Amino acid sequence: MEGLDSGASAAADASPAPLAKGKRTRERLLDAANDAILTKGFAATSIDELVEAAGITKGGFFYHFRDKGDLARQLLQRFLEEDDAAMDVLTDRAHDLAEDPMQRFLIFLDLYADMMDEMEDVHPGCLVAAIIYQEQAFDREVRALLFEAAMRWRARFRIWFIAIGERHRPVAPIDLDTIADSFSAVIEGSIVLTRALGDHRLMGRQLRLFRSMVQAAYGVS
Repeated sequence: MEGLDSGASAAADASPAPLAKGKRTRERLLDAANDAILTKGFAATSIDELVEAAGITKGGFFYHFRDKGDLARQLLQRFLEEDDAAMDVLTDRAHDLAEDPMQRFLIFLDLYADMMDEMEDVHPGCLVAAIIYQEQAFDREVRALLFEAAMRWRARFRIWFIAIGERHRPVAPIDLDTIADSFSAVIEGSIVLTRALGDHRLMGRQLRLFRSMVQAAYGVS
């Protein structure tokens, strides 16, 4: 029995290593794909360049992804999970710092703008936007994820504005979906302008302008 226990223990100790290595390889492929797609688009990104960047064989690529479309799906899913996590951190911080929903949202915008200011380089771009620009190259599942991403962002900010409306009456009637979408519009537009003008602090300025516009819409100083 002791020998069996020792063998089982050794097998248990050894088994996580290949899994961890496989996960690292998958992440390297996703990182390489993310950079390539943001730089030159999905259609111009080849499997050969990704396996070279990750330091693996083409067989290694197909171990992790069925095809290039599967890579796009997994990459987009990872992006959405990371985006949700980052938003949640800022939201939680804003909730800790204020009780009034408007003040919480203004703090959230300040935190987001500060985060953008801290980027040393020009914003690399938004993966969702990069994929949308070449939507015809993707299957129905990827297109469904793009729709889900937009709806998730709308739902997140709609919650903010519902809470704000319970305490503050807008100066003029506001459609909740429209104002909820405005944050995404500011972000995506700012990314385009940031890259076009080479100004890495542009997004922070646009977010602070959006902050002022929200205050004005609700008559809050």
